[in-house]
Parts: sequence; C-alpha cells; structure tokens
Amino acid sequence: LGVRLGLLGLKTLGFAEPPAKKRLLAIVESDGCFADGVSASTACTIGHRTLRVEDYGKTAATCVDTVTGQAVRVAPALDLRQKAGVYASNEPRHYFAQMQAYQSMPDEAMFTVTPVTLTTPIAAILSRPGVRINCDACGEEIVNERETQRAGLTLCRACVGSGYYQPPQPFIPVRLLQPQLSE
Repeated sequence: LGVRLGLLGLKTLGFAEPPAKKRLLAIVESDGCFADGVSASTACTIGHRTLRVEDYGKTAATCVDTVTGQAVRVAPALDLRQKAGVYASNEPRHYFAQMQAYQSMPDEAMFTVTPVTLTTPIAAILSRPGVRINCDACGEEIVNERETQRAGLTLCRACVGSGYYQPPQPFIPVRLLQPQLSE
C-alpha cells in the first residue's frame, strides 16, 4: 500500500521516477511498514532529510515538490478494504486478498488525492543542514534550526516542554551552573 501510494504521489506531481537532488519531500502520517513502502517507491529517506514522520496514526502521506512548493496528500479510499475483496474474490483470507488486490487495483479505486498547503513553510521544514547550537538548559546540541527562544535562552523542544519526554525537575539551565570566567 505504501509503495502504491508513493508512486501515485510522484505521478501526481509530474515525476515519472523519484527526482534527484532532494527535490521531493514525503511526509508520512504513521510509522511502520507503510512508511517503508513510501520510502522505497519515492527514494525519500530520513537520512537524506527527505522523509518526515508526523505520526497521526493514519495511512496517508503528503508528497511535496520542494522546488515548486506543490503538495498533494494521498490517502487510501475510505472503503479500500471492502473493495479489495472484489479485486481478489478468490482469496478467502482478508490480508492476502488485500495484498493481491493492491497489486492490480486502479489508482482511482484505491486512493484519494488532495492538493494541500503546508502549514509550515518548506524552507523551515528542510532547514539548513549543518546549523548547530547548544541548548542553554540541558546543554545538548540542537541541529537544523530546531531550537526555540524563550526569555533570552536558546532551548531545545524538550526543555521548552514540547518534547516527547520530560526532563527531570527541578531543571536548572546549564549556563547558570557553569562558573563565569572573569577578565
């Protein structure tokens, strides 16, 4: 399903094959094998910073042409699993019927394609590789312009309180703990 969805995203944006030079960005809405399928068909990877996971628990992805800004969200048709039974009526096992059907179903029967506008500018999503700064609270390095400014401090997302984990409390900023050198 992820492979087919990625191929349709490419086709909708006018690409016959995955473009070079980080021209395509894929944002998948769940992790797991679905994301692997999108990655395989689009050549977008986390390591190349062309694949993002925004885990909404949905089997959908947005493909973005990073040059034109055009973005399309591709999602399975709401009744896709029921339709799969029609395309693989000789297979009584649901999973195998879906696998068989997904190989032959037309795109129009499988997916919905919706032009979308990103809520974050593409330049902010892509950022600039190599930009590094340390968090004034925990001291850890923050890369790719993912820092936040608060009360004159440069902070990582976790120290601001919007991370996926919470640092121990009380938390005293590292720069306040370090002795100040006098001249």
